Amino acid sequence: MGGAQNHRMGLWDAAMIKDNHVAVAGGVAEAVRRAVDHGVKRIILEVDRTDQIEAGIAAGATHLLLDNMDPAMLRDAAAMVAGRVVTEASGGVTLGTIRAKAETGVDYISVGRLTQSAPAADIGLDFVQL
Repeated sequence: MGGAQNHRMGLWDAAMIKDNHVAVAGGVAEAVRRAVDHGVKRIILEVDRTDQIEAGIAAGATHLLLDNMDPAMLRDAAAMVAGRVVTEASGGVTLGTIRAKAETGVDYISVGRLTQSAPAADIGLDFVQL
């Protein structure tokens, strides 16, 4: 109903820089710079504060994953980005919060519950000696 699509299919089509990568690299700019220096074309950068946005974009991020931001913060982030890169709201998305997040001006909303709450299939492969 909402035009769902994956923002990436795997490690081959985009780098996804998360908070742990940022911490190890020493900041968003350095984490993104390292990906750029290795020839990565699509770089999805997770940010959880608006003060990370400019540094990430300037370093070469092509997509910002705005993590666990409330609607007011998402609105501020979308205004700061002003269409320069793709924005995606993530974290805390429920049926009760999705409309407010959608109305902030972000390009996409990710819903982890689609995969996190899916039941696991118990598939086994047993060999039988003939």
